[in-house]
Amino acid sequence: MGAEPRIIAIVVAAGSGERMGSRPKQYRAFAGEPVLRHSLRLFAAHPGVEAIQPVIHRDHAEDFRAAAAGIGKCLAPAIGGPTRQRSVLAGLEAVAALKPELVLVHDAARPLASPALVDRALAAAAASGAAIPALPVSDTVKRVDRSGRVIATLAREELRAVQTPQAFAYRPLLDAHQRALAAGRDDFSDDAALLEWAGIPVSTFAGDPGNIKLTAPEDFARAQTLDALALSDIRTGTAFDAHAFGPGDHVMLGGIRIAHDKGLVGHSDADVVLHVLTDALLGAIAASDIGEHFPPSDPRWRGASSDRFLAHAVSLIQARGGRIMHLDVTAICEAPKVAPHREAMRKRIAEIAGIAVDRVSVKATTTNGLGFLGRGDGIAAIASATVRLPWGDSRSEP
Repeated sequence: MGAEPRIIAIVVAAGSGERMGSRPKQYRAFAGEPVLRHSLRLFAAHPGVEAIQPVIHRDHAEDFRAAAAGIGKCLAPAIGGPTRQRSVLAGLEAVAALKPELVLVHDAARPLASPALVDRALAAAAASGAAIPALPVSDTVKRVDRSGRVIATLAREELRAVQTPQAFAYRPLLDAHQRALAAGRDDFSDDAALLEWAGIPVSTFAGDPGNIKLTAPEDFARAQTLDALALSDIRTGTAFDAHAFGPGDHVMLGGIRIAHDKGLVGHSDADVVLHVLTDALLGAIAASDIGEHFPPSDPRWRGASSDRFLAHAVSLIQARGGRIMHLDVTAICEAPKVAPHREAMRKRIAEIAGIAVDRVSVKATTTNGLGFLGRGDGIAAIASATVRLPWGDSRSEP
C-alpha cells in the first residue's frame, strides 16, 4: 500500500445463532445471498482495506467457504471464542504478523453498511486512533429495575446508538484486549467499551440509519425493505463483440480454455465472452467501454487475461455501492461447441463477478450458416447486465 496505512477489516461472524433458530443469522439468505457475503464484499471492494480477517465458529467452516467463495482479500478464517470479545481478540492475534496500523471491527450481521460509512470510519480513526459510528437517540430512554418499574429518565441529548464498523489503531486495541483478558474481564459488549475501561479516549462519527443489525427474524424484513430502497436505481447495459479466428490450438471463452484447431485474434487473450460482459457492465453505469479502460495500443494488455477486464468493471460498480443482479451472455459461433463448457463458464464468471452462479446465464447459438460467423471465420457474443445502484449517489440522480 506504499505510504498509505496498512488497514485490515476484522469481520466477526462467530455467533451460534440461538435467537435465529437452527441456522446462524450470518449464513441466512439476505437479498439472495448469505448475510456474511454482503459484509465481506463491502471490504473486499473498498480500496482502503488491504485484507479481511473473518472470525467464525469452529462448526461453520463449510458454511463460511460457501459464503466467501470468490470474495477477494479474505484471509483464512480465525476461530472465534465463547464471547464476542474473545472472537475479536482471535481476529486481532491472527493478523499480528501483517503488522496492521488500523483495524476495522465489523459485525457480520450488519449487511447494509456502506462504502461511505467505511470512508468515515477510516478518516475518524486516522485522526483520533479510536472512532465508532453513532446515531442520536430520538426516543425518550428510561432506566428500569428488574420488575420493569421506571427509576430514571436519561437525557437523550447525551445518548448515542452505536454501530459497526468501529475503527482503531491496531496496537492499542490489541494491548487493551490482552489486558482485559488478563484481568478476567470478558464481558464488554463492543471494543469501544473495552477501550473506555482501558482509559483510551474514543471519538464518534456519523453513523448510518440504514446500517441495522440483524438480530431477530423481523429484522430481516426491515432490512430487505431498506436494501430495496437504498439500491432502487436499476440499470441495464448491453454489448456486442466479435473476434476473428487465427493460428492457435485453443480459444478462451468465459474464462475457460477450450481446445480448438484455431485461436482467436485479439490484443488480450481475445475472450469475447468476458469482453462483452465487461462492456455490458460498463454500459450499465455509463462508464464508456473496454477500449477506453484498456486501450489496445497499450502493450500492457497484449496477451492479458480478460478476467482482469471483467474484475475491473465489477470493482467500479462495487466502489459506487452497487450490486450486480444478473449477467446474460450468448456466444455466436459454429465451433467450438459451448454446451459442454457452459457450467464451467458460469462458475468462472460468477467467481470473477462475486455473485451467485444462478445470477449468470450462458447460452450459445449459430447464424445457420450465414455471414462470417456461418463460414466459421470467428466468434461473436452479445451480453446484457443488470445492476442496482444507490439512489442517493449523485451519479444516479436524473
